[in-house]
Amino acid sequence: MRIPFQNEPFTPFNDAGNNRDYDAALQEVRSKLGRHYPLVIGGERIETDRKEGSINPARIKETVGIVSQADVGLAEKAIQAAAAAFESWRYVAPEERARYLYRAAAIMRRRKHEFSAWMTLEAGKTRTEADADTAEAIDFMEFYAREMQRLALPQPLTALRDEENELSYIPLGVGVVIPPWNFPLAITTGMTTAAIVAGNTVVLKPASPTPVIAAKLVELLEEAGLPPGVVNYLPGPGSEIGDVLVDHPLTRYVSFTGSREVGLRINERAAVTQPGQKWIKRVIAEMGGKDAIVVDSDADLELAAESITAAAFGFSGQKCSACSRAIVHEAVYDTVLQKVVERTRQLVMDDPALATAVLGPVIDEKAYARIQEYIQIGKTEGRLIAGGGTGSAEGYFIEPTIFVDVDSSARISQEEIFGPVVAFTKAGSFEEAIALANATDYGLTGAVISNNRSHLELARREFFAGNLYFNRKCTGALVGAHPFGGFNMSGTDSKAGSRDYLQLFMQAKLVSERY
Repeated sequence: MRIPFQNEPFTPFNDAGNNRDYDAALQEVRSKLGRHYPLVIGGERIETDRKEGSINPARIKETVGIVSQADVGLAEKAIQAAAAAFESWRYVAPEERARYLYRAAAIMRRRKHEFSAWMTLEAGKTRTEADADTAEAIDFMEFYAREMQRLALPQPLTALRDEENELSYIPLGVGVVIPPWNFPLAITTGMTTAAIVAGNTVVLKPASPTPVIAAKLVELLEEAGLPPGVVNYLPGPGSEIGDVLVDHPLTRYVSFTGSREVGLRINERAAVTQPGQKWIKRVIAEMGGKDAIVVDSDADLELAAESITAAAFGFSGQKCSACSRAIVHEAVYDTVLQKVVERTRQLVMDDPALATAVLGPVIDEKAYARIQEYIQIGKTEGRLIAGGGTGSAEGYFIEPTIFVDVDSSARISQEEIFGPVVAFTKAGSFEEAIALANATDYGLTGAVISNNRSHLELARREFFAGNLYFNRKCTGALVGAHPFGGFNMSGTDSKAGSRDYLQLFMQAKLVSERY
């Protein structure tokens, strides 16, 4: 018997001993930089002639790893390996599948700083951001293992005389998991282990900027004893192998987290029935947001400023839940703005390997250029009052940036920037603020800072977001406590970390026997 699920605690880095331990983990990981990472298909390690280097975005001359790249033929091989493994994995008892996750979670917990250090060096995460990422990965495995054991129990049905009825959940089959780079351990772990604990097999195509972290997860699952072929590691260019994986007639589901454009393309292609395909493919997609924090006229203004600053600039704004819009009642607009600017100017942007760093770099050259383009657009759509520049040329550093007096229809108010940029918009009333918050194509997260009960209840009814928070920031969802997923162009509202999530990877089968 296991204890009820509990969220993994975060490491308090105000403790000097924890910082020393983290520094030691960084040193150990640095000693392993530059190694080669092969594909893993059916348990076989495959080196390819074509390789790509993964770099440290804070030190662009530092190579984290050299990763083999798959082609169309190897994508086919991975699908076939997953299909072969499914024929036995599907019959492994749910309780046994759950134990693989418990074992993997225990190993990761013992090596927490090591996994976090890889994220500091490959994803540019500060130690607090990386630690939270690793904690969430552990949470997903612990939570989904328990959920699978719950779903394996007899499901309640209406009893009939002289008839036995049984409802059970069975796996779908072979799936493609395409995770993002911004939570390269947590989301990759959650998407992958949810699928396998439900009895499916996986072809894991890692995000191109963070393939080494995904390789470390695959190594961990192997260490936990996972049979060959259940998870197949297939790094490679999405433009070459992505369509092959999505279109394949043996692909039963696609689990994706990433951009709106790619998510819509996957959804469109998955809807086409291929020759030999026996099922309608499922698409589980989380596609970003344009999230707002609304500040009411009677709000706690210190809390408002703290929430906006943390949610806008944590991990340099590279979160789908990040606050990219602050919609503030005109009565407190200037005060809140001043407090946010003061806090923003105190943020330390530096190499995230340093304990003093609060902000690190953005992920890569492409993001670096795109965000700077949006900053130039912002200068034509609002007034720049903080940031707007870059940092050390050793990495992809962009200053936390604040634009004010931005119209809700402006591009920087409508398009996902995915960087450290926030747009302030003034609202004449609370009702107008909610209307402005809803005036986007997205609906992922949002927050309201208010002490007015009627206004909070109005927002509860009318603020259209999958994750809505009152009197706190709009980032930092916890597994089990804050099931995560959004509306409209934010995705399929799959609610990761919820009691509903595993059923997306299964189908319900009813067996009825009359005596």
